[in-house]
Amino acid sequence: MGRNPFKTPDEKLAIVLSVLKGETTQTDAARRLGMSQTTIAKWQKQFLEGGRESLARGDNAVSLASRRETELAAQVDDLTAALGEAYVELRVWRKKGALYPRTRSSSG
Repeated sequence: MGRNPFKTPDEKLAIVLSVLKGETTQTDAARRLGMSQTTIAKWQKQFLEGGRESLARGDNAVSLASRRETELAAQVDDLTAALGEAYVELRVWRKKGALYPRTRSSSG
């Protein structure tokens, strides 16, 4: 006998909530679905840990993906500013002839 079909997150949620509400036990749910009780217990642990982490971050917390996007946007802003400063410095150096020696076409 092979593996049981994959369960979607919504299906897993329904099973976990059913166990948490006391409508069924992990063992009964596992038997009914043809999977191990350990799998149901793992889903329940993941669900509870996710909830705990969310509560620890607070109501106004930004999701991890949004936090990463914010960090990357700040990094882009910093790099853009640094590039702008380097461009200005390069123009000043070019005007003073520091980078390129004067040629006949550039003297004047």
